[in-house]
Amino acid sequence: MTALRFDLGKTPGNDDVPRAAAPDALRALTAAAVDAGAAWTRLGDTLLVTGAPAQLERTAAGRIPAERIGVPVARLHLVIQNGRQFQQAHPEVRVLVDRGRYLVVDLDPAEAGRFVEPSERHVPCFGVRPLPACTVVFEQRPPSPAPTLAVAEPRIAALSRDAFEADLRTLAGFRTRHSTSTEFRTALDWAEGVLSGLGFATRTQTVALHGGSTQNLVAERPGRGGDGRAVLVTAHLDSINSRDGTAAPAPGADDNGSGAAGVLAVARALRDHLGARDLRLILFGGEEQGLFGSRHYVAELEQQARERIHAVVNMDMIACRNTPAPTVLLEGAAASRTVLEELAAAAQAHTGLTVQTSLMPFNSDHVPFLDAGIPAVLTIEGADGANDRIHTAGDTLEHIDHDLALEILRMNVAYLVQALGQA
Repeated sequence: MTALRFDLGKTPGNDDVPRAAAPDALRALTAAAVDAGAAWTRLGDTLLVTGAPAQLERTAAGRIPAERIGVPVARLHLVIQNGRQFQQAHPEVRVLVDRGRYLVVDLDPAEAGRFVEPSERHVPCFGVRPLPACTVVFEQRPPSPAPTLAVAEPRIAALSRDAFEADLRTLAGFRTRHSTSTEFRTALDWAEGVLSGLGFATRTQTVALHGGSTQNLVAERPGRGGDGRAVLVTAHLDSINSRDGTAAPAPGADDNGSGAAGVLAVARALRDHLGARDLRLILFGGEEQGLFGSRHYVAELEQQARERIHAVVNMDMIACRNTPAPTVLLEGAAASRTVLEELAAAAQAHTGLTVQTSLMPFNSDHVPFLDAGIPAVLTIEGADGANDRIHTAGDTLEHIDHDLALEILRMNVAYLVQALGQA
């Protein structure tokens, strides 16, 4: 067995340019593959069809040209999350399809597990699994040709670029925000001061971590007599330098100073929200070591409290431009499909973002919520896997694209206004 690769809407000479889906052509190809008895996997506008030679010939007959990949299906594996770091760590592995966050690679199935062994102090930045059959890894949606101006919604207009820049400058100014460091606690105390100054009730949680501890910061503003449910906005506050060690500089401007500053930006924009539901903001510690803060938070919730969570919007790396077109990835699961679609609609209505969507969640603070059946969506810069500066001393402010961050924040605030409801 082998595979065919079909590229629809490919931009000549630049394989990293985001591409809008061609739904009719994609539907025709996937239907032809199924009719031929073959399997398919879609990554944006790239379709891989796997099967016996006769099945592939029937699929391709009379259709657009395809590249033949002479690799047994059992050797085809999907790399999820940080494709560039996988390539840097394993340059010997042949890459067959490169979509930044997602790679299709050629691996001996007996050896695939060795590529994702975690260290004692941090988890790998990528996952490796057999290529899923008859699955959409991610979809891509072009921006609206005429998005609504942000001033049409006062709370979107209340987003302050200057305040976001200042908050991010403060966070990236710490030598490190490693989860167990004194600098992390100083950053947490500073963020608590900002949130309490905005009128949010704040509290901290202590989270056990590698024989020591870290903290979560929770801030809340109640709704005005709604259904008793809550909308959560989350990000991890910690940073890490996995290349040079715990003691090395880890400014974490993008990962995840940008998401943490985004939570503060949401707090400023919605400080006087009139919604029916509670607004809860959480900054997690221990994310880089294995989602310790978010796992602790979810584990501490009683079942009734879990059921009262209407939605979770998680921000992790929202401020580096990795593609020519400004792009956001919305990543969730079946439980959060409605939230994902409403976020995508908010992006269409209020921003110029290209939107990628995926129902294959991996390795950020939305995952513990999804594991508990709570609707949660990760909002992250598009093609984040092409960002090879994260987890190094090079994740600095000079690489930040504030315009992209503000677009993602506009999408999130537009959704949150809707999700909080009317009192």
